[in-house]
Amino acid sequence: MIKMRAVIFKKHGETKELEEAYVPIPDLGKRDVLVKVRACALNHLDLWTLAGMPGAKITMPHILGSDVAGEVVEKGKKVHGIPLYKPVIVAPGISCGKCDYCKSGWDSLCRQYRILGFQENGGYAEYVKVPARNIIPVTKQLSMEAWASIPLTFLTAWHMLVKRAAIQKKNSVLVHGAGSGVGSAAIQIAKLFKARVLATVGRQEKVKCAKALGADEVINYTEKDFVTEVLRFTKAEGVDIVFDHLGGETFTKSIHCLKKKGRLVTCGVTTGRSVNLDLRYVYSRQLSIVGSYMGGIHELERIVRRVRAGKLHPVVDKVFPLREARQALNRMIARDHFGKIILKP
Repeated sequence: MIKMRAVIFKKHGETKELEEAYVPIPDLGKRDVLVKVRACALNHLDLWTLAGMPGAKITMPHILGSDVAGEVVEKGKKVHGIPLYKPVIVAPGISCGKCDYCKSGWDSLCRQYRILGFQENGGYAEYVKVPARNIIPVTKQLSMEAWASIPLTFLTAWHMLVKRAAIQKKNSVLVHGAGSGVGSAAIQIAKLFKARVLATVGRQEKVKCAKALGADEVINYTEKDFVTEVLRFTKAEGVDIVFDHLGGETFTKSIHCLKKKGRLVTCGVTTGRSVNLDLRYVYSRQLSIVGSYMGGIHELERIVRRVRAGKLHPVVDKVFPLREARQALNRMIARDHFGKIILKP
């Protein structure tokens, strides 16, 4: 039995549960491919999976990692048209591809939907098995580390802003957590639509980085109240869209940043899943609260085309060797990063 290096955990808990081990290289189904992992980006989903989420059952030992860039080195018997040893990224959402949701671009609503690194073993390893339909060819114009910074975060941000919040030219958008992978992607996507972008950061050194990505105004929420600042920057009108992936700490206050008919789009609960909300404010101002979850493969293909055209740019924070996965995740927990943290097998 041929084995590979991987970082695994055998029980839920904190980063101390992670360990480097040799595990069997996965067997391929007839419509699967084996990808040699060249780079794998970290996400908060990794921490939630490691900690354990109510109702989510995963097999142990488990391998984290949703964002994979590499090359296909082996194909199942019914896989055709995918060249070997060429740069690719992996669409992190695995679905049936046949149901009405998948056919209409709503892959993440498929009954069989699973996320690489969450319900399936992921990219904290030398190799990963994925369905052939999840392979997206890329070019050598970017490094593997840069390509790995794209799939989950840019897909999530695109689905939130374009498909769910219906961003329009010259909208105003408040992006929370600009230093995160999804936040840095959201700034760029909003600017692609010529929106005015207000962004929040938690450290002064991240202000310059957010502005370099295109943010028009940046608020350090540890020094100033972001609601007050948003209303000041918008002359008390508020913004058209709030892009929220933090949840508890920001959600209720974010509602007060919206202009009339504004919409808040949310995809995560990094700072808490429970919120207090005065519904009178929501209905009297005719606000919309919109949920968003991942996105479709075709959306990711559109993103890749814009990356190749130089219109979107992945942001790499720091690269760690695979064996230092624990240290890499601890950097994310400490919020020391701006952009994506990468593991390299």
